[in-house]
Parts: sequence; structure tokens; C-alpha cells
Amino acid sequence: MSAGRVLIIACGALAREIVALKRLNAWSDIDVQCLPPELHNRPERIPAAVGDAIASARAQYTRIFVAYADCGTGGRLDAVLQTHGVERLPGAHCYQLFATAGVFAELSEAEPGTLYLTDFLARHFERLVIEGRENP
Repeated sequence: MSAGRVLIIACGALAREIVALKRLNAWSDIDVQCLPPELHNRPERIPAAVGDAIASARAQYTRIFVAYADCGTGGRLDAVLQTHGVERLPGAHCYQLFATAGVFAELSEAEPGTLYLTDFLARHFERLVIEGRENP
């Protein structure tokens, strides 16, 4: 294990922002491993994928952090993280992370049923939404 190495296991939809933060802050002791954003089409698969990533990386890192919100796992992600002693970002959805909990709650109440479109989703709409719908 490298002394002081940190791994962030991240949703691929947050990769651009996390890598930008790493670069801007010169965080040379942090590695980022992104899981496929298509997992959001099948949130029941997120806990196992994250758990497998943690187990595979455990011996190489001093600390592991998960850059996912609950993302539709219904608390199952938290159960997996608790068994590994790993923390995640707070919140129900990645969209809540971008907006903050208070603003997200206001937006959700004002416009129920809103489709939140991030730049990532816009760039990969065909693959994640159109093709993802056809290939569950």
C-alpha cells in the first residue's frame, strides 16, 4: 500500500468534475476510478459494482471514498459501504449534489417530474437514455 494514497470510486457522470477538482487542487495523492454511468439505468447494480471496486482496491489505498449519492439504490449502497467502512457523498441523486440539497428540494417541489439534464447526460444522451432504455 502506498502511504497516504486515496481512491475515489466515482460515478462516471461525475468524472469530469472530480478530475477537474483533482487537477485544480494538485491532489497528486488521489486516484479516481470511475464506474460506468450506465449503472444509473439499473441502480440495483450500483451497490455490487461499488462493493467489488472497494474490495479490489482495498490493499492499495489508505482511504477509499465513494463519489455517488444514493442514486436510486434505496439505501442498498449505504449497506454495502457500511460493511467496508467507506463513506459516500450525501444526497439522493447526483443532481442534488450539483444543486445542493436545499435548491434541489425547491426545484423538485416547484416542478415535479422534472428530467434533470446535466452536460454529461446531454453529451451521452443517445448511449445512456435511448440505447440504455433498449438494453436493460
